[in-house]
Amino acid sequence: MRTYIGTHQVLNAAEFEELALGFDELPAGIDRELFRGPLAPESPEERAARLDVAREVIEELAAQGEGGDEIAAWDALYADALTRTVPFLRAARAAGQAGEVAA
Repeated sequence: MRTYIGTHQVLNAAEFEELALGFDELPAGIDRELFRGPLAPESPEERAARLDVAREVIEELAAQGEGGDEIAAWDALYADALTRTVPFLRAARAAGQAGEVAA
């Protein structure tokens, strides 16, 4: 089975994101899983550690942005926005589990 977005055939997951979401490329140095969390479940300790590191990175990027680095400022905004997102697959799994418990 082939996947197309517009007239472009999608060959891998990164290309799918780029075409579907309109990203020319992912921001350099931004690890999205650090900010939004992994697709797989994580322990409370892992989550706390990941969020601590994410907050430190956002603070550093924001400080660089205040110092005149426009790219760092935009990266800080992007990373901060990612902390308030939930990957679709993780949300769907959680919704499915909640539905099973309620039934």
